Amino acid sequence: MWKEVLSANYIDHYRLNVLFTDGIRRIMDFLPLIRKYPVYAPLKDVNVFKNFVVTDTLEWNDGAIDIAPEYIYEHGLSA
Repeated sequence: MWKEVLSANYIDHYRLNVLFTDGIRRIMDFLPLIRKYPVYAPLKDVNVFKNFVVTDTLEWNDGAIDIAPEYIYEHGLSA
């Protein structure tokens, strides 16, 4: 089933509280992704990390960086 992000709020450090269109919330810690994948390296700057946009997913840097909503849904912790 296709998942879409409805909204997201910054919590602290590299964690976001993400609400999906089905009403499920997930707490996602992005630090492991930032450390592991070079595409997420610009997000090490927490000011850049905080500057996300919600489309049907989360995007940074005018869409140059994004993440599959299914990944957040499957790997995030229940809120």
